[in-house]
Amino acid sequence: MYIKDGVCYAGEMVPNIEVSGIKILQDGMLLVEFSTGETRLFDVTSLLDKGSAFAPLSEESARQTAKVTHGFVSWLDGQIDLAPETLYAESYPYTTHEEEAYAAWNLAVSGEHFKQIEPLK
Repeated sequence: MYIKDGVCYAGEMVPNIEVSGIKILQDGMLLVEFSTGETRLFDVTSLLDKGSAFAPLSEESARQTAKVTHGFVSWLDGQIDLAPETLYAESYPYTTHEEEAYAAWNLAVSGEHFKQIEPLK
């Protein structure tokens, strides 16, 4: 637990992380761009089990109101918000096929051999 700007947060603080952009996808998914340069996939419906404050997000129309406000994501004109640290911790790495292709090409031209990559746990 930690306190930032007078607000108490659960979990461990991730220094200097903010949400820099989002893309609302179907079925409650949100593509989140972070100040670290990473893009991650977040399932908004996972919030429904975290208390009644998130109950309005069971409606697709409420999920469509997501926007970036001061480095975090809010819904319903700020009635619901989520800290970037939570979004980051509860999201999954996201890579497009173009990014994977570029990474493979970059490895190939650098002369490095491909290695077996362990799945994330």
